[in-house]
Amino acid sequence: MPATATVRTLLKTWASSPKLEGAGVHLRRAFGFQELPQFDPFLMLDDFRSDTPSDYLAGFPWHPHRGIETITYVLDGDVEHQDSLGNGGVIGSGDIQWMTAGSGILHQEMPKGSKKGSMYGFQLWANLPAAHKMMDPRYRDVKSGMVPVAKEADGIEIRVVAGEVAGVVGPVKDIVIDPEYLDVTVPPHVLWNHPVKAGHTVFAYVIDGEASFAPGAAPSPNQTLVLFGRGEIVRVETQSRSARFLLVAGKPLGEPIAWYGPIVMNTRDQIREAFEEYEKGTFVKKSGVSGIKS
Repeated sequence: MPATATVRTLLKTWASSPKLEGAGVHLRRAFGFQELPQFDPFLMLDDFRSDTPSDYLAGFPWHPHRGIETITYVLDGDVEHQDSLGNGGVIGSGDIQWMTAGSGILHQEMPKGSKKGSMYGFQLWANLPAAHKMMDPRYRDVKSGMVPVAKEADGIEIRVVAGEVAGVVGPVKDIVIDPEYLDVTVPPHVLWNHPVKAGHTVFAYVIDGEASFAPGAAPSPNQTLVLFGRGEIVRVETQSRSARFLLVAGKPLGEPIAWYGPIVMNTRDQIREAFEEYEKGTFVKKSGVSGIKS
């Protein structure tokens, strides 16, 4: 990286907060509606990790989406899913589903957990630009074995879902917000410098251990969200403990956001139109979905 590259400062750090969603799913929200537009093009990040089946078995029954992409990353357990276009399946441990709702889709996601009763995973919502909000829905289903691992010095390991690290390219490509989605593990007493695109929004979410995410910053523990300022390098340093975190980046859209429930558009009239179509049964515009299997 260039010698003149600047290290990103920290804008904010905070702990994710408990929420009750779906039909009664206990989860933690890292950021959402209240943080708009700080995370543009991202809208929301939920952490649904639990060892108690009653926390998650109620699931997320049938509901609509339009104007966004939902990215589900499962660490442990199974999530069964179906949609109004005839698609269905199971997202298992280590799998990712990148769903582009586009013009509209109805679906349900029902966490089933593992044999031990654990359900660990995350769901990120990404916005679509106005020009793509009514695109055809599509899926990218990525099985665990298809996610490459980049190994860097000092034992650092990075699962690359989207983006490129040390010549290792993630399987999710051709997304309009040009995202980077990494699952990073840094051993104790290690300093990691990672280049990021200067104009992109970048955040990290700690999922195990703790690390400092800027020079002189206090360590951020498990379930802490870190939002970075401007710059070209993310700097992460561990002390006596290792750290595992999601590192996510994307190109800001800079467009108006109108958001109500599972629908995210650019104007209130578009939101009203979406729900009117939902009531009339004309919400789904596409009779089939373009599935991209990895």
